[in-house]
Amino acid sequence: HVQLVESGGGSVQAGGSLRLSCAASGYTGSTYCLGWFRQAPGKEREGVATIDSDGSTNYADSVKGRFTISEDNAKGTLDLQMNALKPEDTAMYYCAAVRYLRGAYCYIRPGVVRNFDSWGQGTQVTVS
Repeated sequence: HVQLVESGGGSVQAGGSLRLSCAASGYTGSTYCLGWFRQAPGKEREGVATIDSDGSTNYADSVKGRFTISEDNAKGTLDLQMNALKPEDTAMYYCAAVRYLRGAYCYIRPGVVRNFDSWGQGTQVTVS
């Protein structure tokens, strides 16, 4: 049973930084994909960044060069370092996981949300 609990959200001025963390358990194995997603009011949930069991990372074009996803297997956490934040980054951010998938199934592209079957409760990020 996969459990995901996010933390680290908050309010920040444009240009600032935040680090989100997700305490993840139950997903371990040889094949999996972890990711961060976000949903702004009135918009669909979208992929932000993913990492798979091979360590391959993938980012949405809108966050490339600003956000970094990382996994700490020893601590059982998935982090998202967000720099140079913009008002358009304001959203609820969700940690997600899926077992038995990796590689192309983790790519940030239309439909990637449907590949993930375990979700955290979300943490709010507001950039003004």
